[in-house]
Amino acid sequence: MKIEMFYLIFLCQMYGQSLCRNETRPNIVMVMSDAFDGRLTFDPGSKVVQLPYVNYLRELGTTFLNAYTNSPICCPSRAAMWSGQFVHLTQSWNNYKCLDANATTWMDLLEANGYLTKSMGKLDYTSGSHSVSNRVEAWTRDVQFVLRQEGRPVTRLVGNMSTVRIMRKDWENTDKATQWIHQRAASSHQPFALYLGLNLPHPYKTESLGPTAGGSTFLTSPYWLKKVSSEHITVPKWLPIAAMHPVDYYSTSTKNCSGVFTEDEVKSIRAFYYAMCAEADAMLGQMISALRETGLLDNTVVIFTADHGELAMEHRQFYKMSMFEGSSHVPLLVMGPRLMSGLQVNELVSLVDLYPTVLDIASIPAVGILSGHTLLPLLSKASAFSKKQHPDWVLSEYHGCNVNASTYMLRSGRWKYIAYADGLSVSPQLFDITRDKEELHNVALKFLDVQAHLDKILLSIVDYPKVSTTVQLYNKKSFAAWHHSLGRNYSQVIANLRWHVDWQKDVLANERAIDNWLSDSL
Repeated sequence: MKIEMFYLIFLCQMYGQSLCRNETRPNIVMVMSDAFDGRLTFDPGSKVVQLPYVNYLRELGTTFLNAYTNSPICCPSRAAMWSGQFVHLTQSWNNYKCLDANATTWMDLLEANGYLTKSMGKLDYTSGSHSVSNRVEAWTRDVQFVLRQEGRPVTRLVGNMSTVRIMRKDWENTDKATQWIHQRAASSHQPFALYLGLNLPHPYKTESLGPTAGGSTFLTSPYWLKKVSSEHITVPKWLPIAAMHPVDYYSTSTKNCSGVFTEDEVKSIRAFYYAMCAEADAMLGQMISALRETGLLDNTVVIFTADHGELAMEHRQFYKMSMFEGSSHVPLLVMGPRLMSGLQVNELVSLVDLYPTVLDIASIPAVGILSGHTLLPLLSKASAFSKKQHPDWVLSEYHGCNVNASTYMLRSGRWKYIAYADGLSVSPQLFDITRDKEELHNVALKFLDVQAHLDKILLSIVDYPKVSTTVQLYNKKSFAAWHHSLGRNYSQVIANLRWHVDWQKDVLANERAIDNWLSDSL
C-alpha cells in the first residue's frame, strides 16, 4: 500500500475517532449474492418466488428499482464495488485481471476508523483467480474461431421436501457469520462491519463435463422448488437467430444455447433458478435473525445486493456477460436506523455507489477519486435529495469472455444505449426500456439523434474506443506470455481447454489463426 494512502487513512482515522466521541455510529452488514436478478425484489418479478427476507427489507427499508452492476461478471463487478471505481479505471478486464491484493477497500477504511471488521464467503475482487480456460477464452475472443465457454444449461433435482441445505459452502459461511455476530459482534464495544459473500444463485459446475466445465447446472430440491409460483413463470420471447445482433449471437453460441430448447426446458431452468434465489434469501434471513436475537438489529444497517444478475434463458442465453436487464440489473435493498422505510427509489444507481454510501453511513470522508456517489441522501430521513448530488445515468462495461467486443452500456432516463469496441466496427444498440421491457427492438437507427446524444455522454465518461484498444493489447500480451510460459507443453494444454472446435483435428488451422492474431499489431 502506498505511503500516500497510509497518510489518508491516518487522517480518516483521526476524523473518525473525533466523530465517535460525539455520536454512535451504526453497525453495517452487507450480504452480496452472486447472479441474483434484481427484478425479483419488486413487483411484478417478486410474485414468481417467495423471498420473505428480501420482502422484509423491502417493507422496512429502501428498494432501489434501477440498480445496475458496473460489469456483468463476478470479479470485475466486485472490484468496482470494493474500490468505488469503474472497471476501466482499475483495469479490471476479466475474472483473472482485477484489483491488486493490496488495494484499499471501504472495509479497510472502516477498520482504520475504529470499526471491528470481518469478511466471509465469496470475495473475488483480486487478480489471479478463476480457471485457465476462463482467462484464455477472454484473451482470445478476437481470434477467428468460436469457443464454447459453457455446457448446455440443464436442471438437476436433488433430495426431497426436507432437503434444505443444498449449497453447503454458502450455508457453512452463513453459519460462521451468524456465529461471529453472536460471539464477537455482540460483545464488542466498537461498531462492526460484516460482509458475507454468497455463491448462490450462481449455477453449479456441470461435473459430467469434466474438470474444465463451467457452471451450467441449475440445481435445487423440492423444498425450494415449492417456493416458486409456476403460474408466474414467463417464457421469454427470442429473436430469430438471423435477427440477433452479432455480439449477442456470439454470446448465444459460446454459451451453448444456439440449439433447440423446448418451452418446458426453458420454464424448468427458470423455475430452478428462482428456487436457488429462495435458498439465498434464507441465508439473508439467518443473518437478520442473528442480529435480532443479539439485540443488534435496531442499530445495524443491512444491505443486500449482488454482483450481477442471471439471464435464465432470456435472449436465448443463460449466465451473465450481457447488458440485457436479466444480467445487468442487480438487487439493492438497504434497511437501518434513521433510514426510510417502505421506500422505492427510481433513480439510477450502481455498485460503485456503495463505497461512498458505506463510508457516509459510518461518517467517514471518502478518500481519492471515486466513480460512485453516496446514496445516503436518498435513504436518510434527515436529508432531502437533490438531483445535483447524483448523476442521472449509470455506466456498465464488459471486457471478458463470451463476448467478442468490449461492451459499454449507458442507462439514462428511458434509454439503454450499448456501444461496442471502437464505436464504428460494431453497430450499437438502443432500447426504450419503458416501452420495450423485453429489449427486443433495437431502435438505434430509428432515433439517430438519441443515439448521438447518448454516445456523446458516454464519451464524456469514458474514452471507450481507447479503452477497447487497451484491452485488445492486454489480451494479446497476456496470451503471448502464457503461451511462452508453457514451453513445449503449450499444444497439449490448449487442446484440453473448452473449445467449440476440435482442436486436435484442426490443430494447424487453429495455430495459424492464433499466430496471425498475435502478429497483427502486437
